[in-house]
Amino acid sequence: MPIDPQLLALLACPEDKGPLLYFADEDTFYNPRLRRRYRIIDGIPVMLVDEAESVSDEEHDRLVAKAAAEGIELNFEPRGERSSDGSPT
Repeated sequence: MPIDPQLLALLACPEDKGPLLYFADEDTFYNPRLRRRYRIIDGIPVMLVDEAESVSDEEHDRLVAKAAAEGIELNFEPRGERSSDGSPT
């Protein structure tokens, strides 16, 4: 079930308050800066730091490459601090 666009525009990482990549086909939000994945269960984003999953370097690279290949962008514009792959701008 896709996330409502209005909700999508409001969601941020609960730890660093930054934007997320949304992978609808994986029911996942991903924070490339902290390398944390937040699951969506039964259409509800589980945005709890304690429930977040840290990902390996390989999984981070896969998610960033997938986002680039599929045109998936951060759900809101960060304040000029980092690019969508998590690197400083």
